[in-house]
Amino acid sequence: MGVERIDTRLLEILTEQSQDLNSDALRITSSALDDFTEATAPRSRRWWQRGGAVAGAAGAAALLSSARAAATTGDDIMALQTAASLENLAISVYQTAAGLPFIKDGNKTVAAFIAKTTTQHQAHAKAFNAAATQAGGKAQTGPDPKYAAVVKEALPTIKTPADVVALAITLEDVAAQTYTKNVGQVSDAQLRKLFASVAPVEAQHRATLLAVQALLAGNLPDLIAIPTDAAKLPAAAGSVGFPDTFYPTKNASPISEGAVK
Repeated sequence: MGVERIDTRLLEILTEQSQDLNSDALRITSSALDDFTEATAPRSRRWWQRGGAVAGAAGAAALLSSARAAATTGDDIMALQTAASLENLAISVYQTAAGLPFIKDGNKTVAAFIAKTTTQHQAHAKAFNAAATQAGGKAQTGPDPKYAAVVKEALPTIKTPADVVALAITLEDVAAQTYTKNVGQVSDAQLRKLFASVAPVEAQHRATLLAVQALLAGNLPDLIAIPTDAAKLPAAAGSVGFPDTFYPTKNASPISEGAVK
């Protein structure tokens, strides 16, 4: 049997496409948030422009509330708050991981991935909270309670980069599953677009982490690099990050899980 070869040109193309996916997703996220803001804000502005001759502040508040309700529901707001809570927790975990000696002084690619991913999660949390407040809800500044308990239990056991990767995979997966399911649960079209733009980014994070996990398990940490020595990668390197044909949603968090109480 001949030696299996990896097309390094294809690997470079896939890497470039992965970077493009994230950039495109962030643009779509921003666009969806702008459109959602435009859809909800103008009605309230038109009310105030009519002045106070028709009714007082109570009437204005009622109209503002009905305008927001037309675009969103209480479930939509809870879904946004829960999403923000998942992002807040991911930010906290990645920031904690970045300060661990074996991460900070370890593999530079892993450290760079953590830094970049933290920034992306911060952008996602900001977008979800902006949409929640625009819809008349409160911003969620706390972590998801269910997975905060999981993290609290796991943190004392983290001793190696592989432990960090395993915990991060759990958080990225639940976020991706939750946002994928949210696309079919929220009532507003722009919110569906918002969730649909963030879900693949979290799935991409998970895919990268699964590949890193496989290389660590195979005692190949030197191959965790950009660019890497593609000829030395195991055959499974191109598929281990994508174990599902369609992204599952059975472990998605309920919309109320991280809502502001």
